[in-house]
Amino acid sequence: MISFEQVTFHYPGAERPALADVGLHIGEGELCLVTGATGVGKSTLLGAVNGLVPRFTGGRLRGRVSVAGQDTAHYPPQEFAHLVGVVGQDPLAGFVTDTVEDELAYGMEQLGLPSDVMRKRVEETLDLLGIAELRRRALRTLSGGQQQRVAIGSVLTAHPRVLVLDEPTSALDPTAAEEVLAAVVRLVHDLGTTVLLAEHRVERVLQYADRLLHLVGDGTVRDGPPAELMADSDVAPPVVRLGRLAGWRPLPLSVRDARRAAGPLRKRLARSAPAAAAPTAGKTLLTGARVTVAYGGTIAVREVDLELRAGEVVALMGRNGSGKSSLLWALQGSGPRRSGTVDVLGSDPGKVSARAARALVGLVPQTASDLLYLETVDAECAQGDTESGTAAGVSRALLDSIAPGIPGDRHPRDLSEGQQLALVLAVQLGAAPGTVLLDEPTRGLDYRAKARFTEIVRRLAAEGRAVVVATHDVEFVAGAADRVIVMAEGEIVADGPTAEVVVSSPAFAPQVAKVLAPDPWLTVEQIAAALAAAAEEATA
Repeated sequence: MISFEQVTFHYPGAERPALADVGLHIGEGELCLVTGATGVGKSTLLGAVNGLVPRFTGGRLRGRVSVAGQDTAHYPPQEFAHLVGVVGQDPLAGFVTDTVEDELAYGMEQLGLPSDVMRKRVEETLDLLGIAELRRRALRTLSGGQQQRVAIGSVLTAHPRVLVLDEPTSALDPTAAEEVLAAVVRLVHDLGTTVLLAEHRVERVLQYADRLLHLVGDGTVRDGPPAELMADSDVAPPVVRLGRLAGWRPLPLSVRDARRAAGPLRKRLARSAPAAAAPTAGKTLLTGARVTVAYGGTIAVREVDLELRAGEVVALMGRNGSGKSSLLWALQGSGPRRSGTVDVLGSDPGKVSARAARALVGLVPQTASDLLYLETVDAECAQGDTESGTAAGVSRALLDSIAPGIPGDRHPRDLSEGQQLALVLAVQLGAAPGTVLLDEPTRGLDYRAKARFTEIVRRLAAEGRAVVVATHDVEFVAGAADRVIVMAEGEIVADGPTAEVVVSSPAFAPQVAKVLAPDPWLTVEQIAAALAAAAEEATA
């Protein structure tokens, strides 16, 4: 179905090729998971499937890429619309209509399908992705996860033979991600659709993959069965790393397989317990009382009470549309608040100047690049110093401490998502807010980048700040958060220590917790530390 024949691709001005002598032959009805660290060329590989690379990116491509026998060099991407459906990382950027139903129908209109066929396919897709209740909603009023499902649906209605998905679950809560992946697997198994799927949250997809394409970082691609490549892959989910640590063979790719092998490990851990978290400073920095946020007649946040304390990392979780982002913006003061109060050290961020509000509460939105609008990194840092009223160089120094080595003359839009996040965080921290709010900060970050970001978050808490991270990333929460707040329909339904909240939750439990439940283990690092301590004790 898809063929890469000795494909090499150079971006303009790049020293190294993004793809180097890649040879692949992907058959009909295969689900291929594409993995690799941020920036190694996953999106480039996906874009080459229908000719977006190099036609819309520039650069030089050698070799041959073909789909169903059609050479991408001989046809423009629109000629592949009936063969290849593509969903990019930013769903909103790809929408061309105003409402969900219109967006699902648009692609079929361009293909000239009869109206009765279009109506039938729209209904099937609405049901397949569980978005029937959204059919008449304006696209811009949807949550990020809802937009992602509509974007996938908009290409499914054309019934493509190949589906290319770039980070399809990055904006979805765990339950919604499972629903979307179940729909994708159904397309593969029942309709023979070939799927290429790039995903940083490998733990969500690995168990469904027939084949793994791993980009090493030098332009080459390793190709093989998932279990075989995961034995030494530098991008591995917790369940695989746990299997490596425990010496399980074959390596488990799913929680179910790991639980079957976990008996001996449970016995080794029987006398151990996760290390107790360090006590937080406990000083209350922010208090919200009966905070309510409404958009017209829709209540997004309903009379929420909460306290944020110094030295504490709080994970704010909940399904898409539960009110997490609305609550963060209300706490920061920029978002609408119908009623209730927010007190930050005696001041309400919503009733002071923008500069004063930034000094009280810093917020990094879901798409960090929304706050970047100048031509260079240094210009953004200088503007941040000006807006915060701080000395020149403060934001730049903070950036160097968070992500060293970013060139000052680099355009912010040319940075990776992780670097953009670091830049915006540095600019926000320049005002020295005691409370820091982060909305889905791990989207687009690979495992290594998330580990570094966890260190940054923990350091902010150690400096005496209160940090709130709204996220769907259960593995990040397991390693970074002291406390978890779960929201549903605008209300707080759970609030407590991380282990207490997530271990008992089928939706929000990390993989290690699912494997070893009901014991309160959360991360592979905890297991490794416990086994090392037990071994040291045995030899003492």
